Amino acid sequence: MDPVEPAVADLGYAHVDLERRQRCGFPEVIYCEGKTCEWVEGVVRRLIDAKQHCLATRVNDQLAVHLSAQFPSAQQDRVARTFWLPSGDVATPVGRVMVITAGTSDLPVAREALVTAQAVGASAELIADVGVAGIHRLLRHQQKFADADVIIVVAGMDGALPSVVGGLVDCPVIAVPTSVGYGAAFSGLAPLLTMLNACSANVVVVNIDAGFKAGYVAALIARRMAGTE
Repeated sequence: MDPVEPAVADLGYAHVDLERRQRCGFPEVIYCEGKTCEWVEGVVRRLIDAKQHCLATRVNDQLAVHLSAQFPSAQQDRVARTFWLPSGDVATPVGRVMVITAGTSDLPVAREALVTAQAVGASAELIADVGVAGIHRLLRHQQKFADADVIIVVAGMDGALPSVVGGLVDCPVIAVPTSVGYGAAFSGLAPLLTMLNACSANVVVVNIDAGFKAGYVAALIARRMAGTE
């Protein structure tokens, strides 16, 4: 009889939750800030040994080099600062998630959302640099995002874009404030407050720069809409 896989792998510096996929639909994700290369490598190896997909976020340059040497088949997005190493076959993407950014400076957060949504199993696309300072840029893409299951809108500065998008569509809009902006943006606090006060009823908000959270939740919605949950 094969040995029973423990629910939690104790690595000394981390307790890796090996049952999260069964409970929540996706394995534990590694948040890399503040962790050494060896710690992250150890968790990656434990997840892969358990035949689970491995997604890591906030991967800095030093860690990216280290992980590339240890796991050359992994996919890394250096704009998103993500590491993605699937275990075995990946299911066909389902649903439709659209990620929209106000500016090019919002791309690191937006691409984190995009990579996360794709890893969790959704079909996801990106439209960049269509903020309210040139609203015609957004409107020319309206048909492209009108039939999305869920839209992620990433914006800094005044944070006005989610309300505009929310007024154009009949799906959930997940607003992501970014720390992009000058002094009075208060490192993302100003767009956060704008988004929390959005007039459009279909807009909800995640934390500042939380592309991962937006992508994860959007993928869950898309998967449920596609009937795969």
